[in-house]
Amino acid sequence: MSDDRHPAFMPLILVGGLIFGFGLAYSHMARPEVVLDFLQFEDFGLVFVMFGGAAVTGVVFVLAPRLLGRAPLTGDTFERRLKSFDRNVLVGGAIFGVGWGLSGICPGAAYASLGIGNVTILWALAGMFLGAYLQGYWRTRSETRDTAVTGAD
Repeated sequence: MSDDRHPAFMPLILVGGLIFGFGLAYSHMARPEVVLDFLQFEDFGLVFVMFGGAAVTGVVFVLAPRLLGRAPLTGDTFERRLKSFDRNVLVGGAIFGVGWGLSGICPGAAYASLGIGNVTILWALAGMFLGAYLQGYWRTRSETRDTAVTGAD
């Protein structure tokens, strides 16, 4: 990744986040009750929002490398970053799914929900931050333990 990014990089990240949040709020996906209705097979509006986002992302992922060659703001080459599917991914996905099912909110929508005045969402955000901290702490401990067991530096 390039260290000297285009000056518009961070402002465009902010604008992208604002557009994403507005889209979630406009489509009512920042309201936990709408998400819970979807998860209980009572309202399928979320399916259209998700497929719409996936379709746009898919088109951009296919066309951007062919049309642009390099990322316009960073100059980095477009490449696929493959991640391994391991126990951490499985456990993390299960915890995320249970949290999403119980609360009706995911991280991006939580911030958008806060933006539309849902102050009680702060409890969900606190839980997300606590979970992220605990995961980082647990992973650091397990890596330190693995290093001590193998004797590798």
